[in-house]
Amino acid sequence: MNHRKRRLWTAGIAAGGVGAALAAVVLVGSPQENGDDRQETVAERGQSVMPFDLGQTTHRFTPTKTGGVQDVVADQPDDAQQIGLIRTHLQQEVKAFSQGDFGDPAQIHGDSMPGLKGLQEGYERIEVRYRERPEGASLTYETSRAPEGSGWLE
Repeated sequence: MNHRKRRLWTAGIAAGGVGAALAAVVLVGSPQENGDDRQETVAERGQSVMPFDLGQTTHRFTPTKTGGVQDVVADQPDDAQQIGLIRTHLQQEVKAFSQGDFGDPAQIHGDSMPGLKGLQEGYERIEVRYRERPEGASLTYETSRAPEGSGWLE
């Protein structure tokens, strides 16, 4: 993983509060395990879940007071193949997350992923919105009431 991507992933991990819970959901790493080995493991597992090339894309998680924003963009703004794969995948994730299906993040981070149980039980209180960007897509996560045990909004 290059230095720029590692910095973006680590920023999501270190955000704390709502950012830490959502970071686990949006594939930037566990708030309890943020070493280089953990990031490599997450990247390896991510290749089996995400159809786009992790080496040609950048993932960023920005926490907000009520949730967060996940941006996934192609490193080359004219890479139509990666942009299409990003958009298709994030549209599928919106549908899955809105139905309480967090199987993809669990496959990457493991069934003991921090916040997973709370997200599965409280998914109906989390609004997930999809938005296209010229170079990829974004998901916005928002809730006014945190899922039990998620650490959100505490």
